[in-house]
Amino acid sequence: MLIEFSVANFRSLYERQTFSMSRAKGNELAESNTFTARAANDYPLLRSAAIYGPNAGGKSNFLYALQAMKRIVVESATGLQRGDKLPVTPFRLSKAARAAPSEFEATFIVDGVRYQYGFTATADRIHEEWLLAYPKGRAQRWFGREWDDAKRQYAWELGSSLTGEKQLWQKSTRENALFLSTAVQLNSEQLQPIYDWFKTTLRMANVSGSNPGFSASLCEKKEKSRVMEFLHAADLSIADILVERKPFNVSELPDDVPDYVKKALADELENKKLLDIKTVHNSSEGERITFEFEEESDGTRKLFAFAGPWLDSLANGYVLFIDELHDNLHPRLVQFLVQLFHSNQTNPKNAQLVFTTHETSILNQDVFRRDQIWFCEKDNRQASVLYPLTDFSPRKGRENLELAYFSGRYGALPYVRPLKKQAEYGHR
Repeated sequence: MLIEFSVANFRSLYERQTFSMSRAKGNELAESNTFTARAANDYPLLRSAAIYGPNAGGKSNFLYALQAMKRIVVESATGLQRGDKLPVTPFRLSKAARAAPSEFEATFIVDGVRYQYGFTATADRIHEEWLLAYPKGRAQRWFGREWDDAKRQYAWELGSSLTGEKQLWQKSTRENALFLSTAVQLNSEQLQPIYDWFKTTLRMANVSGSNPGFSASLCEKKEKSRVMEFLHAADLSIADILVERKPFNVSELPDDVPDYVKKALADELENKKLLDIKTVHNSSEGERITFEFEEESDGTRKLFAFAGPWLDSLANGYVLFIDELHDNLHPRLVQFLVQLFHSNQTNPKNAQLVFTTHETSILNQDVFRRDQIWFCEKDNRQASVLYPLTDFSPRKGRENLELAYFSGRYGALPYVRPLKKQAEYGHR
């Protein structure tokens, strides 16, 4: 379970911004929208949160920050070689920020233990890394390291609570790799659950577009009935999904594709099979009519792409992040997707959902608690700022949240200016 995530100096996020899934005071929708995680102490947490804000306000960059942290944890020890660049981009509108490392920190619960793990990094190296564990409620500093630029080496701290071949792990850790990731690759059983939380429990979907591949794979693994139940619950009139893997055939590409592109694709996809997805609809005469997946609407294709991540997250208690959940979806479908995480029946393992959206109608549909609403906007330095609705102390049940948002009470709105004059193209 995710408790909070902090990031600083990454893309448009300049100063440290902290996002929290901790439940605030108040009993509204407590039975459906919140749960209590136990890890030495009790931690009341939220099952979902929505982030609102204008285009280019930084919402997606917040998700990209978490994606970058996950990628560095999962890939730095095995996917990078010495000298390879880390996937971090600092805030570029400040000279000091451009020379400083980006910072990432996550607090989460795994197997009844709370962990606080983070690091700072530039594209060239990890500058700091730390891990605190709270197995009995009190902090244990398992390890820490900090780059000393004057000595051109790290200052290390390997706590007594961390067991295993610590010296070997330390010597094996490259400048552009995490100690956590290196130790796990060298068989640290104690650190494995933390690594696995990033690799398996933390899920990122639609950060750069919808991909139907995972949902299609569920249909191939005899889990089609779950996918079909999901689609029917969303009121889609699809009778069946047909999934087939076909060999790549370069001759099927359009004639206007350049030959060098065809050759590159042929070389890359040689001996590989591509997914072919078709949908089946029942005609009014009872015939089963097959359609190409691309013939379906954007909303239908997106909902099918969501089916896999949604069902998988709910079944396994994952933490799922989605960018622009509203895109091509009716507000009722957005509400349907969110409420699956708010139901004790469909979410028995307390999976969590965090998404960015412009869909405001659900603010007044008794879907969210006030502590589940967040905003993101840029300040006068063009730096993104993330803040919760609870900062404004909205009156429970007495304030129209959608109207208040559009009136500017909470900020995070685009400032639209009138055009000074009509463009005169074609009249010169």
